[in-house]
Amino acid sequence: MADWPHAPVHRLDERGAYMVTAGTYRKHHLFAGPHKLGLLRDRLLEHASEQGRRLQAWAVFSNHYHFIAVSPPDPASLRALLQRLHSGTARELNNLDGTEGRTVWFTYWDTYLSYERSYFARLHYVHDNPVHHGLTTVATNYEWCSASWFKGSAGTAFFKTVSSFKTDRLAVRDDFDVEA
Repeated sequence: MADWPHAPVHRLDERGAYMVTAGTYRKHHLFAGPHKLGLLRDRLLEHASEQGRRLQAWAVFSNHYHFIAVSPPDPASLRALLQRLHSGTARELNNLDGTEGRTVWFTYWDTYLSYERSYFARLHYVHDNPVHHGLTTVATNYEWCSASWFKGSAGTAFFKTVSSFKTDRLAVRDDFDVEA
């Protein structure tokens, strides 16, 4: 079957690591504020944990998120995680805002990370994304990303290795203007 040229192709059938980016409908800042950012972060971590999926990096913002996950034995479960995350957070957010039926999520893009250097560069990219968007000067200070967790959990040598990877030449869908 030919790919449909008007939507991202999702090939989530390989076992390994994936980077996922998802954006809100029309890039609206629907998750603005600490409470809503916390809701999105917490649901992402909960659903990943329920599946036994290990998140290596995550960053959530008012209108998009990124994460890197290593797949469990059933790689297709990533699709289920995204469906559950998007439908659940849309219902919760719409309930909070009193906007039943509002479209919250637009779509997601996934990248299979098949090369170690690509994996490390994207790991650094996701951890440092709050700096990229100008929300902080030090990524570990941004509460809704994994930079602080990574710095405290990774060995010093691994942390320095990942942090040394350049991210300026990565092709990552990240054309979201983020409010502070």
